[in-house]
Order: sequence, then C-alpha cells, then structure tokens
Amino acid sequence: MIVKVLLLTVVILAIAFIGFAISILIKKNGRFPELHIGRNEELKKRGISCATSQHKMEQDKVKKARQFNKLSLLDKELESL
Repeated sequence: MIVKVLLLTVVILAIAFIGFAISILIKKNGRFPELHIGRNEELKKRGISCATSQHKMEQDKVKKARQFNKLSLLDKELESL
C-alpha cells in the first residue's frame, strides 16, 4: 500500500516537472520566469519593489538627513563665531 502511494507520488511529480520543462522550452527566451520582486519589470512599472530594497532606501534617507542636520549645526556654530 505504501509503495503504491510512493510510486504514484513520484509519477505525479515527474509529470509536473516534465510539463514545466516543456513550457520553458516552448517560451521565446527559454528561461525560468523572474520571480524576484526587485528584477520584475511589471512590478517596477507599478511602483512595487522588494521590502529589503525599500528598507535600505529608507535607511539611506535617514542617514543623509542626519548628516545634513549635523552639517547645518556646524554651519550655525561657525556663523555664531
């Protein structure tokens, strides 16, 4: 009984992999579809990006703002002298 279920599972998985391989071969470029959000052109057009990339961009904004605030404080000190 267990052997039959295992054999049936292997056959179904093999059919699925063969179907996926055939679909890739038939496509124009013959590559796997791009699944990463940051490199997907359709998502870029809609303004959707990777959460990790958005986090890094926000960290850069905060870092630049802090540097700007420090510079402006230094400029104020220089002006007061």
